[in-house]
Amino acid sequence: MTDADLYRIGIDLGGTKTEGVLLDPLDAVLARQRRSTPLSEGYQAVLESVAQLVRDLAARLPEGVPYSVGVGIPGSVDAVTGLVRNANSVCLIGRPFPADLEKILGRRVGVRNDADCFTLAECRKGAGVGHQVVFGVIMGTGCGGGICIDGIVREGPHRISGEWGHVSIDPAGSPCYCGNRGCIETKISGSGVEAAYLARNGVSLTMEEIVAGARRGEARTLLAFNTFLDDFGRSLGGLISVLDPDAVVLGGGLSNIEELYHAGLERVRHYVFHNDLRTPVLKNELGDSAGVFGAAWIGV
Repeated sequence: MTDADLYRIGIDLGGTKTEGVLLDPLDAVLARQRRSTPLSEGYQAVLESVAQLVRDLAARLPEGVPYSVGVGIPGSVDAVTGLVRNANSVCLIGRPFPADLEKILGRRVGVRNDADCFTLAECRKGAGVGHQVVFGVIMGTGCGGGICIDGIVREGPHRISGEWGHVSIDPAGSPCYCGNRGCIETKISGSGVEAAYLARNGVSLTMEEIVAGARRGEARTLLAFNTFLDDFGRSLGGLISVLDPDAVVLGGGLSNIEELYHAGLERVRHYVFHNDLRTPVLKNELGDSAGVFGAAWIGV
């Protein structure tokens, strides 16, 4: 049997939702399911929910048909201990998630960072196709990244390649769950912008409300939004100065903010170490599908 004969199950484990897909050997979608992630119920409930989603998708295949399973998680698995680290779904931290899932399912499972899965998918079927070195960005509740070189997403010896969300750009900034202050994630994720707005104004607004208010010209939301765009420019400009990728692909809910591709890009131009930025900053083409397809393709 070769990969060309293999069916694939991919699971994208997010903080609010878990999505699964079943692909045939030609990558056609045979089934797709989405359900809430039971984070409030703890680690065991999350583990069982993922396992059940795998079972439900596998049940759609005739008995004996070979398939692989891959899972994208909002963190990484330590190469030495096998324990999850750096997860913004904190109930996963310090847990042997891959080993526990394999024990429940009785089969091997591939587990990778969700930003790696996103980046792989966009480079294989989306906006990153045709580019040699691609940096994939997830900007949503958190902020992550992945590096794809010649079609291979790099993990690195610590399995933290691309984790730009936890580069500290403001030592006096807000505390981050990782233990540092002023991480990029605290500046340009939806939750980070919302927390900063609440701290400054004493009023709680969602990221969508902040963006909408800024577009109407409301002073407080406009200040918050312009700060967000400037932090985006500083963060991505620094990243491009280090990696010099052929393309950057934006994903996650915040990638739908159109201002990132003109006003935000002007901020990137200001901060990058070059006077003629030519790196395209692209919106993803697979949308919510990217992570779950990437998970399917890293499955074992």
